[in-house]
Amino acid sequence: MQIELLTTGTELLLGTTQNTHGAWIGQRLLRVGLRVSRQITVPDGEAVGRAMRIGLEDGEALIVTGGLGPTSDDLTREALAEVLGLEMIEDEAAMRAIEEFFARRQRVMAEANRKQAQAPVGADILNNPNGTAPGLYLPPRLSGSFNCAVFLLPGPPRELYPMFEAEVVPRLKALSGIEKVPEFLELKFAGIGESDFHQGIDDMLEAIPGLEHGYCARPGEVDLRLMGSAASIREAGEIVRGTFGDELVSDDGANLEDVVVELLAKRGRTLAIAESCTGGLISSRITDVAGSSEVFRYGFVTYANEAKQELVGVSQDALRSYGAVSSPVARQMAEGALKAGEADIAVAVTGIAGPAGGSEEKPVGTVFLGLAERGRETQVYQQFHPWARAAFKRQVSQSALNLVRLTLGQ
Repeated sequence: MQIELLTTGTELLLGTTQNTHGAWIGQRLLRVGLRVSRQITVPDGEAVGRAMRIGLEDGEALIVTGGLGPTSDDLTREALAEVLGLEMIEDEAAMRAIEEFFARRQRVMAEANRKQAQAPVGADILNNPNGTAPGLYLPPRLSGSFNCAVFLLPGPPRELYPMFEAEVVPRLKALSGIEKVPEFLELKFAGIGESDFHQGIDDMLEAIPGLEHGYCARPGEVDLRLMGSAASIREAGEIVRGTFGDELVSDDGANLEDVVVELLAKRGRTLAIAESCTGGLISSRITDVAGSSEVFRYGFVTYANEAKQELVGVSQDALRSYGAVSSPVARQMAEGALKAGEADIAVAVTGIAGPAGGSEEKPVGTVFLGLAERGRETQVYQQFHPWARAAFKRQVSQSALNLVRLTLGQ
């Protein structure tokens, strides 16, 4: 089914508001066997109507988000009515719902809110218990020669997402007539690049009948998407696991931090972390996971040399002789975190995030990772990630968590 997505709002193009709707809607549709064919983002105003016409001409369903508010630049309803040549009327049920929304909150409704009850003749009103802007659904017959179903949805996620689940998904499933959802498998890998897949398994995956595969690469990780029949996905999964088994983090969509917390709990182990260049990012990722309090002991953000000395016992001699970004300091940070945190495993990172601070011997992007474990010799690894500061921090956090994962085993 050709599904067009139109997201509206000048703020999305200015970058002051992040456009997350495309990703969320795409993932939700994928679970029911559908996908967005194209996404267009336009500013408020005349561009909305022009973009609607494109979506109506090419699509079987057009989903529009935003522009249903009470202000003068919220013109999505009006733009659609103009494109389709439909009269606008005030819907009594929608008006009552808006009035009740304000009454329940003991607030006075502004006259401007009345426009939110306006709808093209024949449109279905989509209830919005989370805001004042009802959504609209126009079945294909109302779009005339376009023969395209249209959904107008509010922009705020707290209003859009529940409405999409309750009102849009059931209608799209009925319109598409999909009876069997294609199998879908997402595998996550760490410590490997997209080009490794291209050289290692691409040809083998291409040779599997009925299989669609694709990649999504980010700093320190690659996701592999497999779609098709159960047999084709099973065959592809065997190839992938046989080739990149050590790098495979999960085959159920779990992120690296989820897997690390799960492994720590399963092994009955605890973790401590000492961070310099990542500034607490590794600890933050761990504590994003529900249940991490059972396995995460301490997180030390030892950005300054004094903190390295006072919190995790790095010696002044090591700092003076080798510098804060060095193998001896990473080793002492990991061992100090292990001891001070009373943990079973400790990981430590110290590096140069840039853009300044590098040297010929240690350029920007240099990082040392230390891994200390009770009863075993401490390991130190040097890596080089010459990327922008945010990407560097993300990559280092990924490397540190993956080091813990490999130490725990799967």
